[in-house]
Amino acid sequence: MNKTSPAWRSNVLCARHIWGQIPTTAINALKQLTKSLAVSVPAGDLQLLDNRWYVTHSGLLRIAQRRKCRGIETVIQDHLSDPENSKWVVKATVFKSRHSKGFAGYGDADPSNVSSLVRGAELRIAETRAVNRALRKAYGIGLCSVEELGAFSSSSRASAAPPPSIGSHSSNGSGNGQSRLRDQLCILIRQYNLDSNLVKAYAADFCGTEALSGASRELVESFISHLSSAAKENRDALVCKLNSYAQPVKARS
Repeated sequence: MNKTSPAWRSNVLCARHIWGQIPTTAINALKQLTKSLAVSVPAGDLQLLDNRWYVTHSGLLRIAQRRKCRGIETVIQDHLSDPENSKWVVKATVFKSRHSKGFAGYGDADPSNVSSLVRGAELRIAETRAVNRALRKAYGIGLCSVEELGAFSSSSRASAAPPPSIGSHSSNGSGNGQSRLRDQLCILIRQYNLDSNLVKAYAADFCGTEALSGASRELVESFISHLSSAAKENRDALVCKLNSYAQPVKARS
């Protein structure tokens, strides 16, 4: 694939707009991914974390659709699940063709490995993780998916890019509360593949402050609730709203 192809240009421009300066190694990897998987950064197929590319759930589904996936079957593993404690294990099987024997993958989720922000949705998360693993196995996709990495778990937040700055730290215990809010907002951004800079700009406008860091905890909590509801109800409309906060790129002298 020529670097000047429309798909390549679109992916590089969008990636630099979202993540800023990107190492050459990541750019080269993006070139190969664009060529081999026909992934689209503007469509949200990829995420860049710690200068490494990860495929998203929606990206995997689009790859499967392009390759004429016959179907996906999911089954709750009753003998491994514990509904009373919100522990779920799901098996997903991807059928590439009518006569395919299927490629299986397992996903698990429970309160210990999902964020409190999505508590109660453990079954859905387990299914998503199972489907992702089955799709990657079926189509030989070497990238780990964001959901498998732990986008919903506390362990992933420590390895993610620095979350948006919210409020100021104080010695009266509010620092821990602000940290939890940062975690919640960071998870929302990653869960719905949102532009963190645009979210911060939207949050500042919502809270009526020049910067998100100047907003009170109550206002930030209100914004997080609003953002979560908007993303669940209509992500496309939310993205359009966020794009209205994008600043034009200034030409370098």
